[in-house]
Amino acid sequence: MKSSLVPISILIASLLIVGVILFAGENSGDNAGNNVSIVDGKQIIEIDAKGGYNPRKTAAKADIPTVLKIKTSGTFDCSSALVIPSLGYRKNLPPSGEILVDIPLQKAGSAIQGMCAMGMYNFTLDFN
Repeated sequence: MKSSLVPISILIASLLIVGVILFAGENSGDNAGNNVSIVDGKQIIEIDAKGGYNPRKTAAKADIPTVLKIKTSGTFDCSSALVIPSLGYRKNLPPSGEILVDIPLQKAGSAIQGMCAMGMYNFTLDFN
């Protein structure tokens, strides 16, 4: 009977750990509104890529030229392989530095999602 409790205990512990990780991941990196700026009539959205994307959610203005600035610093994980499906964008980011992605004008209510090539990490840009 003891031998059947070990796999069940491991399963329960694993589920609890995964649940905590997923719950913490859903609440971390939400946008506080400080990663968006307007410079010379262009909206600049900054996202950090390392161990995921931060912030994970960004509120941006619609109908304004937009540039997405992805910054890396010692990034060697999955988040260095950026995919933005709606733009047909796929690129391996440099381990340290930044890349600029021009985003076409977006209508109010639209959203763009970026993710790592494996789909483990993601971010969303909501245009209002």
